[in-house]
Amino acid sequence: RLRGVSRMESLDILLERSSRTYTDEQKIEMAGRKNDYYRQLLQNITPADILPGVLNILNELKQRGIKMAIGSSSRNSPAILGRIGLADFFDATADGNDISNSKPDPEVFLLAAERLGMKPSQCLVVEDADAGVDAAIAGGFRCLAVGAAKSHPAACMSADDMESIPVDDYISMTRG
Repeated sequence: RLRGVSRMESLDILLERSSRTYTDEQKIEMAGRKNDYYRQLLQNITPADILPGVLNILNELKQRGIKMAIGSSSRNSPAILGRIGLADFFDATADGNDISNSKPDPEVFLLAAERLGMKPSQCLVVEDADAGVDAAIAGGFRCLAVGAAKSHPAACMSADDMESIPVDDYISMTRG
């Protein structure tokens, strides 16, 4: 439930089980502290942390001239992409710095598609979070659900991981 949602939404989910009540100011302070810890952890990520197969898929799609974008609710996505060396693969980005509503609202994916100059029906969203699959479907996108989201019933295709899908299938899924 925590994947793909905003920092404040994830904090609210965690606090659902708390017997204490927190003010908005306390929640903002906790979320800020959590993000500070997270940003410290990000300093340790490297290209070795990229999931298996992702780099090969991105290389192949880029070589074939397929436009690609990142649609992330995280405000840390620019730092993450820079640290792991994937930023140059993407023709457009839309992230938590650009949007008002996080997933499951489709805003981030709609903005990414707009920045690519494409309609949602021309795009494939690859998602590992249920909130992201919901956002993709709500925005009119086709969606490949991977990893933790692979059991989502609305996805057009599901897989354990990205490397188990042939590159041609990624391309054909964008064409309906």
